[in-house]
Amino acid sequence: MLEFFNMSSTTIETFPNPQPARDYEIAISCPEFTSVCPKTGMPDFGEIRITYVPDQLCVELKALKYYLVEFRNKGIYYENVTNQILDDLVAACRPRRMTVVGDFSVRGGIKTEVTVRYEKP
Repeated sequence: MLEFFNMSSTTIETFPNPQPARDYEIAISCPEFTSVCPKTGMPDFGEIRITYVPDQLCVELKALKYYLVEFRNKGIYYENVTNQILDDLVAACRPRRMTVVGDFSVRGGIKTEVTVRYEKP
């Protein structure tokens, strides 16, 4: 049986927002997301969708890709992975608003979608 774990947000890189005075939305999709079920050890497949309004920093996409690939061999539940991605991205770029959706493929006749949100206080 696989153990729970926490990802390191150190692989997430940022760059200065070119328009910090303006609210605009950035939408990112990772349709080939994979992780591992911690109970069965079977692979989980899904799509991670990230939508955010940057403040001073934007997420660098190549580093984000490498961060998401780190989940490929890690045992983690859908709910945990979606919340972990949101927490790590918020810590890295401190957006005005962010939503992360984990849209996971059907397994055993059940489809799961987890949505988590952050709004800057």
